[in-house]
Amino acid sequence: MDVQFLGGAGEVGRSAILVNDSLLLDYGMQTGTPPQFPVGSVEPEAVVASHGHLDHVGSIPSLLSGDRRPPIHWTPPTRELALTLARDTLKLHGGTYDCPFTAVDVRRVTQVSETHGYREPFEAAGHEVTFFNAGHIPGSAHVLVDDGETRLLYTGDFHTDNQRLVAGTTARPDADVVLTESTYSDVSHEDRATIEERFTESVKTTLWEGGTVVIPAFAIGRTQEMLMICEAHDIPCYVDGMGKEVTKMLRRHPDFVRDPDALQRAKSHARFVDGRDGQRKRIAAQNTAIVTTSGMLSGGPAMSYIPEIRDRPVNKIALTGYQVEGTPGRELLETGSAEIDGQRMPVAARVESYDFSAHADRDGLRSFLDAYRETQLLVNHGDRCEQFAAELAEDGYDATAPAIGETLTV
Repeated sequence: MDVQFLGGAGEVGRSAILVNDSLLLDYGMQTGTPPQFPVGSVEPEAVVASHGHLDHVGSIPSLLSGDRRPPIHWTPPTRELALTLARDTLKLHGGTYDCPFTAVDVRRVTQVSETHGYREPFEAAGHEVTFFNAGHIPGSAHVLVDDGETRLLYTGDFHTDNQRLVAGTTARPDADVVLTESTYSDVSHEDRATIEERFTESVKTTLWEGGTVVIPAFAIGRTQEMLMICEAHDIPCYVDGMGKEVTKMLRRHPDFVRDPDALQRAKSHARFVDGRDGQRKRIAAQNTAIVTTSGMLSGGPAMSYIPEIRDRPVNKIALTGYQVEGTPGRELLETGSAEIDGQRMPVAARVESYDFSAHADRDGLRSFLDAYRETQLLVNHGDRCEQFAAELAEDGYDATAPAIGETLTV
C-alpha cells in the first residue's frame, strides 16, 4: 500500500492522505492569512472524510471542479457539517484566493455524496472501508482501509474520554498500519468533571455579581457541549453564530450523540439569537451567559459582544478551547488586549481559559496505541510529530513521522 501525505504531516491543518494513488482520506484547509491547502494536484477515484472540521473537509468541494466527480463517503453528520462549512467559506471568502471552490462545486457535493454508519463496510476506489466511532465530535470516524493486502487504520481526530455530547472511542480494529493524530501528545488534560465544576462555579459567580459572561466556542462540537453544561447547571444562556445551525442539525442525528434527550434539553434551555438590529447590544447588557462563535475571536458574533462587555471588570470572557498563536483570542490571553474588527481594544473584563478539548491527550493517545504495539505507526496531525514518534520508538514501537509530500510504501 502506498500512502502519500499531501497535508497534515508535522502540522495541524489541511489533512490530506492519498492511498494507492486513488483513495483520498480527508482534504482540509489550514486557516490563517493566507489559508493553506493540500500540496500538489490530485484526482482521486473516491474521497473518504473522517469528520466535519475545516482542517479535514474544508477543501473537498474543490475536488469537483471541471469534469471530476469522485464519490465522497462520510457519515451523515459529517456530510451536513462539511456542507455548512463550505457555504460559510463561500459567504466569507467566495470569489477570492482564500476560497478554492465555487457555489457550483458545493452543489455537486450533494450529488456525489454517499453516507455510511459505523461498522458498515463499503467499497471506495477498489478498497474496503469501514468507519468506527472516534469520539471526537458527532459523526467523527476512525477510517479502516483494506486494499486486500494491507489494513490501514487512519485515526482521524479522536478522544478516549467521554464528553457530554459524544462518548469516547472504544474501537480498536485490527490493522497492519496505524496513522495516528498527535495533537496533544505532550499535554495532560485536567479531569473533565473538575474543569466543568471550575467553569460553572466561575460563570455563576460572575452572574451573581451582576456581570455578563461571553463564552467563545467553536460552532461544531464545542458550542453544543457548552450549552449542555449550561443546561445541566441551570445557567441562563443565549447561543449565537453558526453553532445555532449546527445544534439544530445534530438533533436530526440522534444516533451520533451520546444523549439525544440531554441535547434536546440544552437546545430548549438556550435562547437563540436572530441577530436583529440592536439585539446583541441589548443581550450583552443582560446578566447572562452568551455562547457564541468564533472560538478564537477571529470573527463571528463575538466581535459584537466583546466590545460591549470589555470595559467592566465584573464581566468575563471564558475561552473554551485552544487559542492558536496569532489569533485575537491568544493575544487577549497574553496581553489583555486584542484586535477586534481592525481596532485594538484593551479589555478590563476578566479573561479565563478552560481546556474542554475534544482530542485525546498524552495518556489517551498512549492508551489507544497500546493496542497496536506490534503495528507500524505513522504519526501526523500535530506540532511535534517527530518528537512523539521518537518517544514511541524509544518505548519499542515501530513509529515514524512522515513529511509533507512524502510517499511511503507500507
